[in-house]
Amino acid sequence: MSPPAPSSAAGTGTEAETETGRGAGTGTGAEATTAATAAARSPLPRRAFRRVLRPEVWKRGPVLTAAALLLGLLMLLHARIPNRVGSLGSLVETFLPWFAVFIPVLAAGALWRRSVSAMIALVLPVTAWLSLFGGLLVDKSEPGGDLTVATHNVGADNPDPAGTAHDLVASGVDVLALEEITDEDRSVYEKELAGTYPYHTVQGTVGLWSKLPLSGTRPVDIATDYGPLADTKPADIQLAGNRALRTTVTTDQGPLVVYVAHLGSVRLNPRAGFWTGSRDRNAQALGTVLAADRSERVILLGDLNGTLDDRALAGVTSQLDSVQDAAGDGFGFSWPAKFPVARIDQILVRGVEPTDSWTLPATGSDHLPVAAGVSW
Repeated sequence: MSPPAPSSAAGTGTEAETETGRGAGTGTGAEATTAATAAARSPLPRRAFRRVLRPEVWKRGPVLTAAALLLGLLMLLHARIPNRVGSLGSLVETFLPWFAVFIPVLAAGALWRRSVSAMIALVLPVTAWLSLFGGLLVDKSEPGGDLTVATHNVGADNPDPAGTAHDLVASGVDVLALEEITDEDRSVYEKELAGTYPYHTVQGTVGLWSKLPLSGTRPVDIATDYGPLADTKPADIQLAGNRALRTTVTTDQGPLVVYVAHLGSVRLNPRAGFWTGSRDRNAQALGTVLAADRSERVILLGDLNGTLDDRALAGVTSQLDSVQDAAGDGFGFSWPAKFPVARIDQILVRGVEPTDSWTLPATGSDHLPVAAGVSW
């Protein structure tokens, strides 16, 4: 009798179990793959948002966050920085636009540290800087203008006063103010400018050359000589050191009062800090003179040895408008000529409308000339 044949059912069961096991394994792998794919396809904004919510991200870069907030507060509250010690407030305000260079440095640090708090804190200095200087980034010049004016501190150590005069003539402006004219160079400027500007006046170290007639010219006392012996100096000695003048230019639109001024120099040294004594005294005196002048149209040309952000010039800047702010393109920095970092040479107006403001090419001076167009 033959042995019984192997049960097909048993074989089938084993195969079924095997297949079932394979099927289960295949199902588990598919589910894992699907989950991984779904995670990989999760929207990036959602993943980034989840990362931002992690506590450790907010704890990174506390020093960067504090620095960004301090920078913003420094710009917003610059007027509250005391000037009593070393004129610190004036020093900060002189270079206030350059505080912007710290913003990208802090931003790079925040990105490197992946500090969300530092990046958010940077909103403060960015907003503060734009509120102070954002308007200067737009070109506000307009075509036309009834009169063009310029001012230039020609420099007492200018090695080529004749070349400087030629450069200024090439600018084509109608009225030209010069500051820091020395006795040695005065005749050079008078000779080289005479052909283009038939009318001129020199009062001490400042002068004005014009294509239009001048009248009523006189020196202006801005407290250059100060102290108990100031009034004892002879008139000719006082005039030789005079640093401001007033005159009237006759135009087709009517009289235009023009002031030329060169305020006292400032010094930065370790002991005294930012020394501005003579500059501040001159600015206060000039402000008093301007307040007493009731002329309808006034232009002030000169080297004020300070930016318009400097509180020490408030007595002047509160009465006149800056042509650079009203009609310029950019900051119009004028000093030092090789790498300008501040606009200390100013053209300020009252009663006329600025149409354009620009800097002229460098001359032999350490200042750049600045020019403007105005209309009635």
